[in-house]
Amino acid sequence: MKFSAKINVLALFLMVAGMSYAQTPVRIDIDASKPTKPVSPFIYGKNNVLPSTFLNSGSTAEITKAKEAGVRFVRQGGGNNSTKYNWRMKLSSHPDWYNNVYTNDWNAAAKNLMDKMPGVQGMWSFQLLGKAAANTQNNFGDWAYNQSKGWSGTGQNLAGGGQVNPAGGGKALVEGNPDLYLMSWTADSTVGILDKWFGAKGLGYNKEQIRYWNMDNEPEIWSGTHDDVMKTQLPAEEFMQLYFKVAKAARAKYPDIKLVGPVPANEWQWYRWGNGSTTGGKPWLEYFIKRIAEEEKASGIKLLDVFDIHFYPGETDATNCVQLHRVFFDRNYVYPGANGVRTVNGGWDTSINKEYILGRCSDWLTKYLGANHSVTFGVTEIDIKSTDPNVQAVWYASTMGEFMKQGVEIFTPWSWKVGMWETLHLFSRYNQENYVQATSQNETLVSAYPTINKAADSMTVILVNRSLTEKQLVNLNFSEFHVNPGKSPMYSISNLGATETFISHSNNVLKKTQVEASASNITVELAPLSVNSISLTALVMGSAYEMQQNSFKAAVYPNPTTDWVNLDFSLPEKSAVNIRLFNTNGQLLKTISNDTFDSGTHQIGLNTASLSGGIYWVKFETPTQITTVKLIKNH
Repeated sequence: MKFSAKINVLALFLMVAGMSYAQTPVRIDIDASKPTKPVSPFIYGKNNVLPSTFLNSGSTAEITKAKEAGVRFVRQGGGNNSTKYNWRMKLSSHPDWYNNVYTNDWNAAAKNLMDKMPGVQGMWSFQLLGKAAANTQNNFGDWAYNQSKGWSGTGQNLAGGGQVNPAGGGKALVEGNPDLYLMSWTADSTVGILDKWFGAKGLGYNKEQIRYWNMDNEPEIWSGTHDDVMKTQLPAEEFMQLYFKVAKAARAKYPDIKLVGPVPANEWQWYRWGNGSTTGGKPWLEYFIKRIAEEEKASGIKLLDVFDIHFYPGETDATNCVQLHRVFFDRNYVYPGANGVRTVNGGWDTSINKEYILGRCSDWLTKYLGANHSVTFGVTEIDIKSTDPNVQAVWYASTMGEFMKQGVEIFTPWSWKVGMWETLHLFSRYNQENYVQATSQNETLVSAYPTINKAADSMTVILVNRSLTEKQLVNLNFSEFHVNPGKSPMYSISNLGATETFISHSNNVLKKTQVEASASNITVELAPLSVNSISLTALVMGSAYEMQQNSFKAAVYPNPTTDWVNLDFSLPEKSAVNIRLFNTNGQLLKTISNDTFDSGTHQIGLNTASLSGGIYWVKFETPTQITTVKLIKNH
């Protein structure tokens, strides 16, 4: 009865305080003994960061913010505007704006990358359509028509002398003549930019900083996006031949290039080419992989490095939006927006609703290219329809976490909304180099994405709470990573407002708190719709003798011991020294000494007769130094 009374009092207190908690803690196990996986820095990416004008001094606000947030990869092709880009004349035809031709200087953008963002990788695009912008003299006069305001008719083909349809929609009264503003553009023309940028007589750009090249953009819908020159969608095999020709020409000029494709537009296009099927009735992406494998075998030339897709889901409700990261690899996730996947077996099967598109592509890559194919994954355009900054932050964090877990190489969201700068900054600035395996008892609700450094003495654990309304109590359990006991910092993103809050690395809304850690366990509370990062250091897993760079030395002997040990330490100068004994759970058993000692060597005896057999830790701490030595007590 007393126990029940305590529970009721606690429940009453929580109700009065207006708090909402999950009923039971979520257990998460983090196992550092299992193989780790390198985290690609290029998942910390963004589209269209660099201006197309030369920056002689300073930088734009966008570049400054990208550097402060930790952007490590920029995709600069411009989406559909890259398909008709003419790098010689620095012109691009904009299919979503009357096909008008405007100046776009990729040379300047690439120079800005090297000058203003050293160490950041850039990606541009090759053109495979066969047509490129030629001049600006035949544009539709959008300013004279309606002061260049957006309306439903911006997709009408009016460049080249077209007659506008004032009723709107995508069909002009009279379409313009594309021969007036476009020119032929061959494979040799498109890969010629490599000579211009990296060749002996070129601009001298650093090709190691621009290794990645998109193989055009969303080709399976060209009859829609570029219908001025493609009224009927070209057959899939015809596109493959264009792809092969450009890929081989690029590889010949730049053997270390990273070819990125096929860049399909959305979920339906993952499976269908245009509105129909592909050769042999296979889903489009399977057909693409099959043909890549066949051509690589025939030619001996590697034609694909990064398998890249786009995704524009239609979900608007928060409950579904925070689960969208599961569409890529989760083979058990029933996706409410499943559509094209219903055709994966050739017909229309409404029972097929588990998407796992990159999981499927992984299977196809292994099937056609073999287990050691070395092709990685990328997602270079994505946008979700939620405008809630907290939903955006949780979705973005979950997707980056999933991509760390699965070894995805490139991630560059297309739209950039409130909450994303803060999330990118938290990941890029605080994460470590290698992903550590973690298992949550409730992955739908709470996930952990741990990373560890190369020395295995620092770990960062990202925790995402996807509950829209409830706080979550999480119990983290560590295997083969002994946490340094005590308080560790946690940085959190939650309860974001509607306006942008990220200014810089030192000026943002990250909330810093402390969590109490033992050597193998942390219990922490997470706010609803929150992203959290805990920074941990490991107990020093040293031998009986430790030496640090500042000449502080500590020794425990004999070790192993039975009933007595000597604790020796030396100091380069007079200092306070706190010496404590912990068990393997991080519980403090005894403060051995907490005093000030002169410089030189000192010895303290410790009676261990009362200790049970096992492993213990002796922690020596000065104001500037912490050294932990493992002590083994024999039975």
